Amino acid sequence: MEPLTIAVVIPTFNEVEAIAAVVREIPRDLVREIIVADGGSGDGTIEAARAAGARVIVPEGRGYGLACAAGAAAASPDCDIIVFMDGDGADRGDLLARLVDPIRDGSRDFVIASRTRGVREPGSMSWHQLLSGYLAGLGMGILYGQRYTDMCAYRAIRRDCLGRLDMREMTYGWNIEMQMKAARARLRILEIPMPYRCRSGGTSKVAGSLRGSVRAGYRIIATFLRVAAAPSDRARSA
Repeated sequence: MEPLTIAVVIPTFNEVEAIAAVVREIPRDLVREIIVADGGSGDGTIEAARAAGARVIVPEGRGYGLACAAGAAAASPDCDIIVFMDGDGADRGDLLARLVDPIRDGSRDFVIASRTRGVREPGSMSWHQLLSGYLAGLGMGILYGQRYTDMCAYRAIRRDCLGRLDMREMTYGWNIEMQMKAARARLRILEIPMPYRCRSGGTSKVAGSLRGSVRAGYRIIATFLRVAAAPSDRARSA
C-alpha cells in the first residue's frame, strides 16, 4: 500500500518575520506540498512564503477558518492528510511526523497537538489561552466523552474525514468546530503533547490585544453553542 500523502496548510496575515523559517522547517521528504493561505498581507508575507518554497493562495475574503478551508480545498487531489499549523513560528514544524504517523499507520483519523501537555517556552501562552482550552475541553468531554486539553491550531486529519465534518465556521471558531464535530462523528482521535515556542516575530492577532482576544473568545463561545445545539447525525436520521 502506498503511504498517505500530506499537504500542510498555513493561514497567514502579516507574518513576514516568521513565515520563511516556518516553511523551511517542515520536512519536505514527508510533505507533498505546503500551501500558505494568506488573508491579504501587506508586509511581504506572500513573497517570503513563495521564496521559501510554499504555494500561496489568496482567498476571497478574510477569516481564519476561511483561510484554512480554502487551503484544504486547494490541496492536490492526491493528498490524503491535511495538516494545519500557524505561520508565526510557534509550532514545531520539524516534529510534524509526530502528528501524521498515527494517521499514516491507520490507527487514527485526527491528531491534535497539545501545548498544555507539552513543554512550553515561558511567555508562549497566556493564562486565558490555557483557561479557555481547559474549559472547552471540559465542555466537549461532557457533550461527547472526548477530553481535549487544548485548541491548538497544529493538527492533522484525514482529508476524507475533514470533508465529512461539513465545516461551516470561517472565523476563529474553526478549531473548536473541528474538534467538536470530530468527537461527535466518533473519529479515532489522538491528542499528543507537543513543544511550543514563542512566536518568531510580529503580534498575535488573538492574544496580542484585548480587542483580538475578546473577538476570538466571542467566536469560540458562539461556535461551541451552535455546534452543541445542532442535532446529532443519529437524531437527523431518525
